[in-house]
Amino acid sequence: MTSEACSGSRCAWSGTLRRRVLDEDTAVLIDMAPRPEKGDSYGSTARPSEPGGHQAAACRAGTPANPRIDFVLVWEEDLTLGRQQDNASRGKTDLHRAWRETFLDNLRVAGLHMDQRDVQDEDSAVHYVLLSAPWAVLCYYAEDLRLKLPLQELPNQASNWSAGLLQWLGVPNILLEDVPDVPPEYYSCQFKVSKLSRFLGNDNRDTFFTCTNRHQIGPFTEPLEGLRATGLSQRHVLFRHWAHWRKWYKYQPLDHVRRYFGEKVALYFAWLGFYTCWLLPVAVVGTLVFLVGCFMAFSDIPTQEVCSSTDSFEMCPLCLDCPFWLLSSACAQVQVGRLFDHEGTVFFSSFVALWAVLFLEYWKRKSATLAYRWGCSDFEDIEERPRPQFAASAPMTAPNPITGVDEPYFPSRSRVHRVLAGSVVVAMMVAVVVMCLVSVILYRAIMAILVSRSDNTLLAAWASRIASLTGSVVNLVFILILSKLYVALAHVLTRWEMHRTQTRFEDAFTLKVFIFQFVNFYSSPIYIAFFKGRFVGYPGSYHSLFGVRNEECAAGGCLVELAQELLVIMVGKQVINNVQEILVPKLKGWWQKFRLRSKRKVGASTAAGPAPWEADYELLPCEGLFDEYLEMVLQFGFVTIFVAACPLAPLFALLNNWVEIRLDARKFVCERRRPVAQRAQDVGIWFPILTGITHLAVVSNACLLAFSSDFLPRAYYRWTRAGDLRGFVNFTLARAPPAFAAGQNRTCRYRAFREDDGRYSWIYWHLLAIRLAFVIVFEHVVFAISHALDLLVPDIPESVEVKVKREYYLAKQALAENEALLGTSGVKDGRPPASEMNLGPQA
Repeated sequence: MTSEACSGSRCAWSGTLRRRVLDEDTAVLIDMAPRPEKGDSYGSTARPSEPGGHQAAACRAGTPANPRIDFVLVWEEDLTLGRQQDNASRGKTDLHRAWRETFLDNLRVAGLHMDQRDVQDEDSAVHYVLLSAPWAVLCYYAEDLRLKLPLQELPNQASNWSAGLLQWLGVPNILLEDVPDVPPEYYSCQFKVSKLSRFLGNDNRDTFFTCTNRHQIGPFTEPLEGLRATGLSQRHVLFRHWAHWRKWYKYQPLDHVRRYFGEKVALYFAWLGFYTCWLLPVAVVGTLVFLVGCFMAFSDIPTQEVCSSTDSFEMCPLCLDCPFWLLSSACAQVQVGRLFDHEGTVFFSSFVALWAVLFLEYWKRKSATLAYRWGCSDFEDIEERPRPQFAASAPMTAPNPITGVDEPYFPSRSRVHRVLAGSVVVAMMVAVVVMCLVSVILYRAIMAILVSRSDNTLLAAWASRIASLTGSVVNLVFILILSKLYVALAHVLTRWEMHRTQTRFEDAFTLKVFIFQFVNFYSSPIYIAFFKGRFVGYPGSYHSLFGVRNEECAAGGCLVELAQELLVIMVGKQVINNVQEILVPKLKGWWQKFRLRSKRKVGASTAAGPAPWEADYELLPCEGLFDEYLEMVLQFGFVTIFVAACPLAPLFALLNNWVEIRLDARKFVCERRRPVAQRAQDVGIWFPILTGITHLAVVSNACLLAFSSDFLPRAYYRWTRAGDLRGFVNFTLARAPPAFAAGQNRTCRYRAFREDDGRYSWIYWHLLAIRLAFVIVFEHVVFAISHALDLLVPDIPESVEVKVKREYYLAKQALAENEALLGTSGVKDGRPPASEMNLGPQA
């Protein structure tokens, strides 16, 4: 259940709540715990001893008189509405109140203990309902949800390949961080009440269910954490040893993250750390390839020919009214182009393609290891209950085909119609992206013409590059605006499609957003890489778009322009996102605190400070992991799909991710409420998306090298003309047709493989065949090696397979119905069988 799902209008799993959700009456579920006698640092990173601190939610033991607080329901009420509302509005408010009371009554029937606290002023009120789950409820839902609980404790087996390598080399490891209170590991199995005596820690009901276990029990309980043996709360341990900026180079304490936030959040940070670690070698190789390009930019013979050609090559005008220009004036552009277009690019493209395959293969192994260590290796969702929003909006009820119980229902045929209608809207938004791309293309063409007419020789020579750079900035603005608009639209469309379960809802939303964002972010680079300069025509017969002559690549080639576009979009987006992630939460948090603290009146002592649940409510709600995954997956696309054009992309990604890890950690620890812990076996739908991007990257880089780079024309010239590439520049330039030269009273050159009459030459067709052959060979070789690596690298490490079998054996022994199999008489350690234990609250 999400953290925003429990008000009268939201908690709609009750059979009476089959109406549309109204946004006016909302509530938030938050962590809380009463403040200890000496004061806590609830909900913040302050140490317990620090004045003004707020303790993170305390997972404390309870008593019948003062039961343990597991969860808090919160809703806000505007008291002024009662004096201003008309009859219709008052009826809506009364309906919300009735829904809320129905929901709270259902919680009481379920056996939860409840205690309501109110904070109000003259105009508004905030209501807090403190919930605690008794032992019997915990046991019932633990068995119903098939939770895995510990049978035997093991030493923590967290490992890191770099730590092992440094230890073997005898090098001190500065990446290690001594984090206190390391969580142990266990052999575990599915919980059975009748076998309670065989589970570890069954003699202490207060600690038998861990914090994250209590998150997963039922849709209403949330576990809390308190002071550990070190005197620090879990939240403060995470701040001190993980979220602090000084720890940017340290290993992440993933077991601590998992214990506090649950497996789903921990797997995100595990994946982000793993991806960042794997970026290091590809960033180093990419930087070396770029440095090789820097050396070749000055030693390359064709580049030297361009710079020393003086007036040998007079080029045709770039537009109708533009002047003729000398190729030598583009010397600097050709040198810059050589930075990104050289023989090392071919090696780096192959390297990155294989790197991406290995990264995914080894992530599967890492994911399998973490899933086993965290008890999720055989995690399977139970029959998912309907989403609260679906239950509130469903027009009818129908029996569940599995349980036979009536539940909210929406006809599948109607859902298909809505999905198709939503697909039309998605297609329309993609068309809007294409329209924006066309407008940017026209802007660049017009800007290049205007700048090329300048009397300034330097500006005229750099006209194409200036137009390209400013066009990239304009395109980035379009991308960011359309992204914000479409994500909001995708939310509306996905809700309208009425998906029954949260999993289906998230998958549909992820697919919509990713398809759009893929087109939004990658359409301009794809155009530059594969279409720009392909349909220009020749002097006297130029092609145009809406009356404007089609763009052609600058003297340095389209590859350098593609690198520029990638850096502007990728780095610009990263910088803007990081600034937003720093400033926006601080502003929202300040407003949330100001708004809530203004409600507190004389009813509570100012010196005592806010109650723990009030302090936690001042934090911002957790918004999930979707935006974090989307940002990293799009970055992965930039690093892999177009890496042939920009070997520095992995370096910028690495630098960004070092910041991103600590930025996201601070966001979860310091600024957001603790989310409801969710189990997860892997990163979900994002892994197939990453696999698809990896396959697309192989095809994309093959086509980039074949059609956008000078690698194959240079190789062809070496084989057929001169091995030292002397004369290559003249080889790549065609002469203007005689009719055009006669009209201008002078001849000129342009870059193409054409005859004097404008037809493609036989060299063009030879190169086309070579390019197509190169694409086919490159793809097949890389895919063959990738398939071989897939076969050679097992998805699950052998050590994990052995542990899984050992755990299965222990679970079989623990859950054996026939006590003779264990050699016991049904009594273990002097305790009676679990079936005879009282499951009611402790006396």
